[in-house]
Amino acid sequence: MPSPSAATDQFPVLVFGGPTALFEYGGLRFLTDPTFDGPGDYPSPGPTLTKTAPSTGSPADLGPIDVVLLSHDEHADNLDTSGRALLADVPLTLTTPGGGQRLGEKATGLADWESIELDRPDGGTVTVTGVPAIHGPGPREEVEPVAGQVVGFVLTGEGLPTVYVSGDNASLDAVKEIAERFAPVDTAILFAGAPRFAEVFDGELIVLDSAQATEAAQLLGARRVVPVHYDSWAHFTEGRDELTAAFTKAGLIDRLQIG
Repeated sequence: MPSPSAATDQFPVLVFGGPTALFEYGGLRFLTDPTFDGPGDYPSPGPTLTKTAPSTGSPADLGPIDVVLLSHDEHADNLDTSGRALLADVPLTLTTPGGGQRLGEKATGLADWESIELDRPDGGTVTVTGVPAIHGPGPREEVEPVAGQVVGFVLTGEGLPTVYVSGDNASLDAVKEIAERFAPVDTAILFAGAPRFAEVFDGELIVLDSAQATEAAQLLGARRVVPVHYDSWAHFTEGRDELTAAFTKAGLIDRLQIG
């Protein structure tokens, strides 16, 4: 594990429920997978998704956003109606290559290991690298025709901590690839919740469960884990209690920052 230093002091991450989190990094304000619609049923490719709880904030509470990190645009539990409206006011949305084509000129798709340099307001740059994510069990070529394309992100910059945003990823093999290039990671924003649908992949996981989140943390050498995507939707089968228990069992509870 890296030791704390001025360069890797932890920054606040504000979680709004579901996959949506806000943080400032290198003087830029980043928002993950914006979902602010109220509870109810939401049609999506595949099963209807049911939101069970409201977000803890609204787009009006956010202030200016410089970049949205959007793991994918095709499912309502990652980008809903209010989230789509918010994108119009954000200068840049980083997402999948397919999403970059669907979402218009303010959106840029990142393939695996493709990077973009963002200017920091105080000089220098933030590098955002697209990293692998697989939204279900098995190889990408079998999962993507069913669940769609997903991307994760790694943020780096001179004098800044390394940040990993997993997106809707169920593959620890993908995490291993990312760790080989970027570990140790200072902050891992891990999408969890053990979501399942009986009619999709025979009920197998489509995003990490709590025990796998601990494995991902260990692979990444993560100093801090901020879980998201574990509440507010009916298809999430594990929540705060399961995450806390899993990180306690693995001896990693001191690294878990759960809202």
